[in-house]
Amino acid sequence: MRILLTGGAGFIGSALVRQLIHDTTHEVLNFDKLTYAGTLTTVEEVASSNRYRFIQGDICDGAAVRAAIEEFRPEIITHLAAESHVDRSIDGPDAFIQTNIVGTFTMLSEARRYWQSLEGAAKDAFRFHHISTDEVFGSLGETGFFTEETPYDPRSPYSASKASSDHLVSAWGHTYGLPVLITNCSNNYGPYHFPEKLIPLMIVKALAGDTLPVYGKGDQVRDWLFVEDHARALQTVFEKGQVGRTYNIGGNNEKQNLEVVKTVCAILDQERPRADGKSYAEQIGYVADRPGHDKRYAIDASRIRDELGWEPRETFETGIAKTVKWYLANEGWWRTIVEERGAAQRRGLAA
Repeated sequence: MRILLTGGAGFIGSALVRQLIHDTTHEVLNFDKLTYAGTLTTVEEVASSNRYRFIQGDICDGAAVRAAIEEFRPEIITHLAAESHVDRSIDGPDAFIQTNIVGTFTMLSEARRYWQSLEGAAKDAFRFHHISTDEVFGSLGETGFFTEETPYDPRSPYSASKASSDHLVSAWGHTYGLPVLITNCSNNYGPYHFPEKLIPLMIVKALAGDTLPVYGKGDQVRDWLFVEDHARALQTVFEKGQVGRTYNIGGNNEKQNLEVVKTVCAILDQERPRADGKSYAEQIGYVADRPGHDKRYAIDASRIRDELGWEPRETFETGIAKTVKWYLANEGWWRTIVEERGAAQRRGLAA
């Protein structure tokens, strides 16, 4: 199939690009604006494939989106392009409204225009797949799980913008008949993760000898999903998912943030011990919590398991070990980003 993928130079998008080129015969068009969080180094290993193409473009630019769609003529549009960092959304929500809401509206408008021009089997086969987050559901108590029927209750500018985009996609399906799919995933981690996010940030700061900043008490709980497992799930959904259906994707790995940080420290202690022989865990420090920080997320991923046959292959223990080792082996990739893009700077205090 021909797959137009937005945001394919970002963390999750690039994992999907690499998988599709390595493991399938699909053709891929990567449409990405290359914002601060996007870099073509994430897809360098597949860039020479004759099944891969790249266009630099903004999903808010209807003319650019239309030109890419009409020239490539995709059978699948899988929409990952988004502003995604909660802390940045607190400091500057404008970009999140534009990219996540207006950009998704633009993608839907151009996808609908193209889909309506198709006929027969081509029209029947077309899918618009929107990738979202479990943060749209708000915060859980100590028990329970997010399901596909959980009411939306977003708490941050980021999650509100993603909830808005989800509703737009659903509405285009119901109102115009556009064949849509929606997936909501839990916290991703793995190679090529932009180093402002928790796990890569802890690795970067630990190796620099800096304080490892844990928000509040570090007792917030997240369900961790290895990014390559997520990429397999996305492929499964756009190949086999039921039109109009939403699928939750989770790793079945609930961990407190503090436990995650201590696990990263323990792996670093083994793989690259500190010169003084002490544990990296001694660098942990507690800092002001994120305003409105959701307490707990947990995904019930039984629908995608039971209906489509997907399950994560990595446990948190195997995935986090692979992740830390990847960052140790690829310092050249992330050091440049940290130095040039200020990735390790604290944001989101809403002072």
